[in-house]
Amino acid sequence: MPSLTSKMTKTGTRLRGAAILAAAASLTLALSGCTKLETSSPSSVRGEAGSQGRAAGFGTVDCRRAKCIALTFDAGPSENSARLLDILKEKQVPATFFLLGKRHIDTYPELVRRMAAEGHEVASHTWTHQILTDAEPDEIREELERPNKEIERLTGQRPTLMRPPQGRTNDTVHDICRELGLAEVLWSVTAKDYTTDDSDLITERVLDQSSRDGIILLHDIYDGTVPAVPGIIDALKKRGYVFVTVPQLLAPGKAEPGKVYR
Repeated sequence: MPSLTSKMTKTGTRLRGAAILAAAASLTLALSGCTKLETSSPSSVRGEAGSQGRAAGFGTVDCRRAKCIALTFDAGPSENSARLLDILKEKQVPATFFLLGKRHIDTYPELVRRMAAEGHEVASHTWTHQILTDAEPDEIREELERPNKEIERLTGQRPTLMRPPQGRTNDTVHDICRELGLAEVLWSVTAKDYTTDDSDLITERVLDQSSRDGIILLHDIYDGTVPAVPGIIDALKKRGYVFVTVPQLLAPGKAEPGKVYR
């Protein structure tokens, strides 16, 4: 039986995660503001790259021909991430992890190493989940640099991708990302798993929204999400989808620092 401290820690993680992510219920709302957001689709990036190169990773996948889709997970690692990695390994599916620093990277460093070692893309979701559009430039820089340094220390690879908390971004964020060598990645599919622990509902929401070149947003900090992943993978494979990381989805093109992709 788990200890009271363990239960309180797990509950605290859920409540903290719910508080910082609840406002992300609508991408449209999250991206509202004075700045007109220009984004690039995976197909447009591949088209601009022409016929050179092919993607690599979990086998060789050419998303110009294959029906590709990307699983992404925000705000981990957490106590659920080891089980998620077991599932992904069993099903030979790569994912892209946008990791939080405080109470996550610094709490589960061994899982960060494992993500990289098993072929997943490890990226940043800031250090404290501060809304970057409400922050001063020096604060934005700190929120982005600190997880980058820790991820590089743990994995030997410096992240090239980040996901802004709640999807909120603007020209100042773009400029600092460009300075730090980071591209911004949003999403096209959301299960809103911060609103429910119902794994069947999470699965249904993902399947209803998925299409070719989709970028699926999930959170492995919530209890209902990881149990939904096997069903999501199996159902999408039956529909002919091939799972890839975000860089594989864009290949032979590459994400450019300071630009936004979804």
